[in-house]
Amino acid sequence: MKALLLIDLQIDFLPGGALEVKEGDQVIPIANQLMQHFDLVVATKDWHPPNHGSFAANHPWRKPGQVIDLNGLEQILWNIHCVQNTFGAEFATKLNDSGIHHIIYKGTDAEIDSYSGFHDNGYRKSTGLTEFLKEKGVEEVYIMGLATDFCVKFSVLDAIKEGFRTNVVVDGCRGVNLAADASAKALEEMKAKGARLIQSAEAIS
Repeated sequence: MKALLLIDLQIDFLPGGALEVKEGDQVIPIANQLMQHFDLVVATKDWHPPNHGSFAANHPWRKPGQVIDLNGLEQILWNIHCVQNTFGAEFATKLNDSGIHHIIYKGTDAEIDSYSGFHDNGYRKSTGLTEFLKEKGVEEVYIMGLATDFCVKFSVLDAIKEGFRTNVVVDGCRGVNLAADASAKALEEMKAKGARLIQSAEAIS
């Protein structure tokens, strides 16, 4: 069985959001189209408590983009984003969320960040995504969303580690690009680890 994984298609990551990804809104029509062709669609949501350790505002004298040690892990600090039960944490308004069968909430622990849809950044806790997919008999996943160089990349790498045949829908992703070539390098890394890079048309065919 195949599943479509939609990574963090949330308002705060779209243009005008608290942590906007350039052109992030352009992947929403692709998600809506792809959902019609999969029997199982799973979406992830960043779902942070207000005191989350990845927020620069929660560390005196710190700014977004700086790197700190957060409970033994290197942590990039971000703008406050995707706080639980806020407007910015909701799915993009143009996303056909009625086509989503299951939602995985990540980043819920204030002490550690969770880029991947499968595990937190320190592999201390599972989100339950692996178990859910395997219970459904999923062997192959198609992954798209935001952002290429962070949550998509780490979700893809974990999907491979968990034994799923993994496809990245490249035109369905956009990156943060703290460095200009970050997304390109992320795609190269995913491919080198065993992911297949495709366009959305290939996923449909």
